[in-house]
Amino acid sequence: MMGRMRIRKGTTDDIPVILGLLDGAVEWLVSQGRTRQWGTHPWSRRPSAVRAVHKYVTVGAPWIAEIDGVPAGTLTLSDGPGNYLAPVDEPERYVHLFAADHRFSGRGVGSALLAHAVEETRRAGVTLLRVDCYAGDDGKLVAYYERNGFTRTEAFTVGEDQWPGQVLAQRV
Repeated sequence: MMGRMRIRKGTTDDIPVILGLLDGAVEWLVSQGRTRQWGTHPWSRRPSAVRAVHKYVTVGAPWIAEIDGVPAGTLTLSDGPGNYLAPVDEPERYVHLFAADHRFSGRGVGSALLAHAVEETRRAGVTLLRVDCYAGDDGKLVAYYERNGFTRTEAFTVGEDQWPGQVLAQRV
């Protein structure tokens, strides 16, 4: 029996839940040999990552997808990108901290969260929703966002190891 999914507004009290979902994503990525996207160490054990989660959740709008009350995914919307990218010259909403629990794979958790982000952006009277992601390896993550209505806008690299990223946007 498929459980019922609901998306609820998160708060700073959900930071442990968000970190747990991000840690689970890292564990899954490592199990798939995809260590370049988020590394090999859990977010909750990396002080800079914990600080980033606190920052985005505090200044942004966190959302938690639950299936039968169990956290299944998360994303946080803010007014702009991280400090590694330039903001645009118009109001926007930006997706951060997006992760889904792979135990719920195939249930549409990520797509439901992205659709919710579109609706929240529209509800705020904003017409631009952006996200950035890892663009290396086989490009599956970029393709995932494209299947969810986003279009590539700019490629970028970050850091000494030239981490490959892609910004994607959607007009809503």
